[in-house]
Amino acid sequence: MAYDTLTRDQWAWEFLRRNPEYQRDYRRFMEIWRALEAAYGAPPQRDFLRWKQDPRAYGPLPGDTGLDAPAGELCVVDDDRVLLECWMGAKWGFHKFPLDPARAAPDPDELSWRPSAPPEPRPVDDPLRMDFSFDLALPLPPQLETAKFRLVSRATELRRTGVAAPLTVANQRAHWNVLLRVLDAAAASEALSETDTVLLDEARAMTRRGYLDILRLA
Repeated sequence: MAYDTLTRDQWAWEFLRRNPEYQRDYRRFMEIWRALEAAYGAPPQRDFLRWKQDPRAYGPLPGDTGLDAPAGELCVVDDDRVLLECWMGAKWGFHKFPLDPARAAPDPDELSWRPSAPPEPRPVDDPLRMDFSFDLALPLPPQLETAKFRLVSRATELRRTGVAAPLTVANQRAHWNVLLRVLDAAAASEALSETDTVLLDEARAMTRRGYLDILRLA
């Protein structure tokens, strides 16, 4: 597959669909969905009234718990229950009907990601982190200009040393290609090199919540 042509949203999906937990959730979701359709029909013949009276039509999935930090609004009915398909989206960060993880690079109009939560602050020793202090007793415009100058200068300095700053889809694409290759090799139980073994933790982190960080990039 030609990953070089993927959009930002498609890159996020490529990592999410490799998450074993998402794969399990999708299988359980579809088992319930097909059972509901067998009982109440598919549109336009679906019996929506009886469908909505069935407790299986609401999240969480059996054996799962409530959402500690749902992504975006929840689709609730009058008794505050959350529709199952919306519960899936809130758990994993997307709108629309859950996609089959077997789907590679779905069309952009099939992907609709929910707004991401603010990122956690980077560690204080992270080269991509800069902290500023402002004096509210003094005029802000010159302080903002100084901060902007320092940011631009720091980014230029990092790029000279080979560090991508800021991170973009374009300058991360090659690295993401490597991470996807490592994930696929691990899933196929292939032997990993020492370098790939080190990268595996980062790659797996991208399938858990790191894919949402991609959505913040330009």
